[in-house]
Amino acid sequence: MDVGAFTSGLLTGLREGVEAALIVAIILAYLVKTGNGRYASRIWLGAGAAIVLSLAVGVGLFATVGGLEPPYEQIFEGITMLVAAGVVTWMLFWMRRQAASVKGELQSAVDRALTEGSLWALTFLAFTAVIREGIETALFLVGQVNSADEAASSVLIGALVGLAIAIGIGYLFYQGSRRINLATFFRWTGVGLIFIAAGLLSHAVHEFIEVGIITVGTQTAFDISAVLPHEEGIGQFLRALFGYTSAPEVITFVVWLTYVVVVLALFLRPVRRVPAPAKAATSQPAQP
Repeated sequence: MDVGAFTSGLLTGLREGVEAALIVAIILAYLVKTGNGRYASRIWLGAGAAIVLSLAVGVGLFATVGGLEPPYEQIFEGITMLVAAGVVTWMLFWMRRQAASVKGELQSAVDRALTEGSLWALTFLAFTAVIREGIETALFLVGQVNSADEAASSVLIGALVGLAIAIGIGYLFYQGSRRINLATFFRWTGVGLIFIAAGLLSHAVHEFIEVGIITVGTQTAFDISAVLPHEEGIGQFLRALFGYTSAPEVITFVVWLTYVVVVLALFLRPVRRVPAPAKAATSQPAQP
């Protein structure tokens, strides 16, 4: 098993899985707290449908890439990696803005579903809350699998382990555990994902260079293969985890460095607190 690829997949599955698990845990806990725990099956139905659809999207993307011939395979892989890097970047900043108020917003949405609409609105609420995380995970993992080549299975195994850990964290949160500092967790896993996304972005640029789409800055920026080759040892681990290469092209290195510096600076800057929305006065169940 490739440890670097495994770690990369684990971090992705853990980070994305925790977000989805916490969303479901918050909704379920609030239903129980308001005396509406009997409607929990609607939440599981929506979450389950979102998971199935996310798996279908991931399998479809992977099968599509595998069925293409060069140079279209490289082009599609490059586009997939670009999309994955873009999606995870958007997700990181969305979660960064919403972290302070997401619990209140979810509880307000549950109140509206119980008081104003059909109980099927609870199913839709859970579906929409989980499908975003699921599609992001599918896109990101497909990008990582494409860049991992022979170590693709290690990425998927790592993702499954990460998702399993995320489910455990969600269960502990539901039970009222506060042992894990979620703000710190999301901050440091977010930093890790920024470096992984940067690797996907630079790998996409490399694919476009290979097929001749990018023709500027294609000369080698430097070559440290004698010190830290990416084919073995620590270099191989870094390549699987962060897309490291010991002899990058100029444009590839510039894109990687620019992304890391800019996105990391924006991600780590202080967050403005978003006021929580007003909560509904009552939470009486509506008729299905």
